Amino acid sequence: MVSPHSQLLKVTQRVVERSKPTREAYLARIEQAQGRFPARGALSCANLAHGFAGLEGNDKLVIKQIREPNIGIVSSYNEMLSAHAPYKNYPDIIKQAARENGGVAQFAGGVPAMCDGVTQGNAGMELSLFSREVIAMSTAVALTHNMFDAALCLGICDKIVPGLLIGALQFGHLPTIFVPAGPMGSGLSNDDKAKTRQLFATGQCGRDALLEAEAAAYHSHGTCTFYGTANSNQMLMEVMGLHLPSSAFVHPHTPLRDALTAQAARRVLDLTVERGNYTPIGHVVDEKAIVNGIVALLATGGSTNHTLHLVAIARAAGIVIDWDDFDALSQAVPLLAKIYPNGKADVNHFHAAGGVAFLVRNLLEGGLLHEDVNTVAGKGLKHYTEEPKLIDGKLQWVPGAEASEDTAVLRGIKEPFQPDGGLRLMQGKLGRGVIKISAVAAQHRKVKAPAIVFDSQEAVQEAFDKGELKRDFIAVVRFQGARANGMPELHRLTPLLGVLQDQGFHVALVTDGRMSGASGKVPAVIHLSPEALLQGPIGKVRTGDMLVIDAEAGVLDIEIDAAEWAARPNAVPLHQAENEVGFGRELFGVFRAAAAPAEQGASVFGAMVGERSAHHGEAAEAHTGKHTSTTQAS
Repeated sequence: MVSPHSQLLKVTQRVVERSKPTREAYLARIEQAQGRFPARGALSCANLAHGFAGLEGNDKLVIKQIREPNIGIVSSYNEMLSAHAPYKNYPDIIKQAARENGGVAQFAGGVPAMCDGVTQGNAGMELSLFSREVIAMSTAVALTHNMFDAALCLGICDKIVPGLLIGALQFGHLPTIFVPAGPMGSGLSNDDKAKTRQLFATGQCGRDALLEAEAAAYHSHGTCTFYGTANSNQMLMEVMGLHLPSSAFVHPHTPLRDALTAQAARRVLDLTVERGNYTPIGHVVDEKAIVNGIVALLATGGSTNHTLHLVAIARAAGIVIDWDDFDALSQAVPLLAKIYPNGKADVNHFHAAGGVAFLVRNLLEGGLLHEDVNTVAGKGLKHYTEEPKLIDGKLQWVPGAEASEDTAVLRGIKEPFQPDGGLRLMQGKLGRGVIKISAVAAQHRKVKAPAIVFDSQEAVQEAFDKGELKRDFIAVVRFQGARANGMPELHRLTPLLGVLQDQGFHVALVTDGRMSGASGKVPAVIHLSPEALLQGPIGKVRTGDMLVIDAEAGVLDIEIDAAEWAARPNAVPLHQAENEVGFGRELFGVFRAAAAPAEQGASVFGAMVGERSAHHGEAAEAHTGKHTSTTQAS
């Protein structure tokens, strides 16, 4: 067995030490809940009767007798999301499989699931990040009936998986498996789609041509095939041990997909107290699992959104991580995958080349993953070097590929695409942010140019349409943080800046907003923290200031006299009220007012789980200028 890499051990140890009081408090809560099985045995007769009144037949009898375990199904099914539409028939598959394994399953509740692909560039996008918190609370509502001995969470896309996981971790005593639905088949290539978007941005093709291209790319049930937040979610659920091995990227509506769904139900029953192999989710998601998740994200050039989501997920389990941890691991973890927007291939090509099983095998061989972890497949991450097959109609796991089937998409640990990971911590006079360098060509990673300051992506679009941006510049788009307007993704900027870069101009983006897993070829320093509305220094930047971005060195700076910079006041948002009304934004005012800084996950939940019961809430390490305590953040 390969010894763990020194950087992996170093980061994990400091996470363990930093998290000790809150993690101990969280585990104490699990231990307290563990003594109350079966859960529904604690209910009164009236409570229990309400809990099974909606069932029929033998399922009702099984629950009434309180002898066999009951699975709570929490689903994000809706017809608005291609990725979640396949979940329509999953409850029936799960219920039948549970019966065959001597248990029972109930549909516990649904969670909302909005699509950033539909709302981006529109007012609804300002609800997107906070939908994560709504989903977490909805998951808690579904599971709080105390009828369940285990749970299955059905979700895939951007905020849905983080929200489900944050909610499920509040019931850390329950064995829980996440059930994917898989990607859609490959359609119009992501590269060709991006080219069409740029043609439309410059007026070289019309809306009809653009719509045809988009429809050819997004054409059926399943996740979008590029490696954005949705597919990054699926990667993380596997490497963190919450999926059945290699189940993420199997297509919807196939015999293998249905067999995996049924097996998830059987397996989660086997993980209950009653079956003697008790594995609660709070014991699966520990410090090593969180670090494994960061490593997988870096090794594949995954979504920048997880510099928010993984932080919030970890805190839900009493674990404190920050961007220094991402940055330190990025220096040791090589890039092993090239998936759009980091390359031309999509997730189907990645899966065909060897997929998660090959990736995990190679990271383990490099000592870059903790193997000794709890997973829903059993003890040890070795299970995730296997892949499922239907052999004579029976589901079996076999060893995954030992060699990549396409080294242009997926490579082994000895021949990486680059020696370090896909993310960088950027810091300097403008605060702390992140950049996804794996998608940025080497010649574009250093930009020194004057700033042009904007307060919205619409203002950037207007300047572009007027021809005012045909020059070297760094767009500073401020008041886009969670407190200001919910931190929407600024997708509209990608084709505009891409056009200018292709024309030979040196351009970049600096923002306290998000660009998501679709962060592309233009250097973009995002999630700048503190945000402008929290008096972050991005609010001091003025048009004409000379900015310096060096993604290789992690530098984000401004060339200005120190006295002038210190004396300069922060800008005040001129149109703040416009982001507070319409499209349901009124209902989210409490979320905007409570949101923590980006480096603390931009979460509205404030203090971490267990913090109030830990001594004085001193869970967060107060390293100088790097992050504030969680009590201050709340």
